[in-house]
Amino acid sequence: MSTAEEHGQGEPPAPILLREPADGTPPVVSDPVELARAVELIAAGTGAIAVDTERASGYRYWPKAYLVQLKREGAGTFLVDPIPLEGELTPLADAINGAEWVLHAASQDLPCLTELELRPASLFDTELAGRLAGHERVALGTLVEKLLGYRLEKGHSAADWSKRPLPVDWLNYAALDVELLVELREKLEAELDEQGKLGWAREEFEAVRTAPPPSPRAEPWRRTSGIHKVRTARGLAGVRALWEARDELARKRDRAPSRVLPDAAIVNAVLAEPKTVADLQALPVFGGRVQRRYTASWLRYLQEARALPKDALPSAAQQSDGPPPPNRWADKDPDAAARLAAARTALNGIAAELKLPVENLLLPDLVRRTCWKPPAERDEDGVDEALLAGGARRWQRELTVPALSKALQATAS
Repeated sequence: MSTAEEHGQGEPPAPILLREPADGTPPVVSDPVELARAVELIAAGTGAIAVDTERASGYRYWPKAYLVQLKREGAGTFLVDPIPLEGELTPLADAINGAEWVLHAASQDLPCLTELELRPASLFDTELAGRLAGHERVALGTLVEKLLGYRLEKGHSAADWSKRPLPVDWLNYAALDVELLVELREKLEAELDEQGKLGWAREEFEAVRTAPPPSPRAEPWRRTSGIHKVRTARGLAGVRALWEARDELARKRDRAPSRVLPDAAIVNAVLAEPKTVADLQALPVFGGRVQRRYTASWLRYLQEARALPKDALPSAAQQSDGPPPPNRWADKDPDAAARLAAARTALNGIAAELKLPVENLLLPDLVRRTCWKPPAERDEDGVDEALLAGGARRWQRELTVPALSKALQATAS
């Protein structure tokens, strides 16, 4: 790309809009013969492999991949439909699992790729790299435009990718997601190297690559949007009953729970305390053509929740093994509040100096836990051990242990 100076202008040239890949959008690989041909080409290619997936979030219950996009130098771009190829992707795994993958926001894609037995030997995450390099906005399109001078045609990220056949413009969008990933990787790697952060990034990439699946939430129903409006234990029991019934139905139908029954409808039903099916159908959503088939069941779940004995009701607040909300620390433990304030000040200063998001410097939850319940020994060795046990990487500990050890000496007096 030409620089602004070469154009004799004070501003950089307008980005070039890409509506489809330079070599055109390839057909979808959907049978073993097509896959074998694609695998042969991919294996003959060189360098890192750009990888992305499309899921049907907001439409389907299971977060599976409905399209896998791949691009490699010397091989081209491939759009693989894993649905008809279920159980037959071993040749693809053999071809790509030993290579470095380049993904944007890898933690979102790796779980559904792992379900397909696709696992990278090494990883470069362009979103995470952008954060560590100090870019304030790290969306793929933003970084591509800023660093490479191209604007990607977007618009289908929230589409129902379980739809078949996939429209051509959706396939263009999907292919563009891997069109410039490797070039973006090269730019970001150079930035990180120049800033002395490349080693940090490699530690972070490996942590993402090897991260275990998240533990199931103890009470996932408490994340129902609007639940703060429900102020009684019996009301919370109603939310729990409807949430769990909805989840079971959504799982069986492979539909997003919000499409089975929106959170707002659950909360409204609990607050309205309907006594009859007619009462429930008078509420928003429940009177709809589809919902009317289920209102008798929803009402039954609400009635069962109202009839629960007192010892079967949920507690007013979610049980947690972590510290209380920081806004309560000053009353519960003033010294802990002083430690947290000192730690935040120190970490914010380090992050600003290094042009890092403070949450990437050290996870806020780990900071809170360490300040609420400090290690027995608050010297640097003791703090280093505590951070290591909490999952902090070596580079994070090297940068933060001295300041955090000092902050843990703070008191309210």
